[in-house]
Amino acid sequence: MPVDVQEPDRLRCISSERLDETGFSYTLSLINGKYKMTILYTLMEFGIVRFNEMQRYIGSITFKTLSRNLKELEADGLIIRTEYPQVPPKVEYSLTEKGKSLVPILDQMCEWGDRARRSAERTA
Repeated sequence: MPVDVQEPDRLRCISSERLDETGFSYTLSLINGKYKMTILYTLMEFGIVRFNEMQRYIGSITFKTLSRNLKELEADGLIIRTEYPQVPPKVEYSLTEKGKSLVPILDQMCEWGDRARRSAERTA
């Protein structure tokens, strides 16, 4: 006798579309990379952050890599770069509304990671 499996009430990213044309794929294209989600999470936690602060928070990122990732996130509309005309130059980064819309997802990833880590520690 076949089992009637009901699909949960949620938006499906994959229908008849190609996988590379889905919302999931688009989201990954924006946040893919070793540091982009870490940068977004840093801005989520600390709000407005200057370049050197960001580098200290992340720790293992080089100047060049941080600079490139910030430019890409800005080009994708996820962060705002605010430059103040003063000496020495002052530049601050913050989340745009589009970037802020990722906060619930980043929070869920953090919660999932905490649960998974605790579970792994118990079984080790």
